[in-house]
Amino acid sequence: MLTHATRLDVMHRLGRAMADPTRSRILLCLFEGPRYPADLARELELTRPNVSNHLGCLRDCGIVVAAAEGRQMRYEIADPHLEAALTALLDVTLAVDRDAECAVSDCPTCAGAPGARPGARPATGTTTVRAS
Repeated sequence: MLTHATRLDVMHRLGRAMADPTRSRILLCLFEGPRYPADLARELELTRPNVSNHLGCLRDCGIVVAAAEGRQMRYEIADPHLEAALTALLDVTLAVDRDAECAVSDCPTCAGAPGARPGARPATGTTTVRAS
């Protein structure tokens, strides 16, 4: 059984992993199946060292595992339960206050909206956002 401290550690690790947009993009690719760093770098248009650093973080957090295949490493989601939990998390509907200031300075949701100020949401009122 997980203790309160263990649950907090799990939440911290997941939060740290998903807080970075590049790591989130890597995780979304890994939902489709195992990948090699070179393939992820090409698919995501990132440098291989950048991808390797992020994969190291995801591995250190226990979210992905690496398996040696010859001279290459293949990465995949560490546990099917984790994949199911992250998929369920993506299906969550969020209530977003469009008047609240965005915490991300280069947020793709806010950027480029007509009349948007940096750090602000483009629309007014509360709306729901669904990832899928």
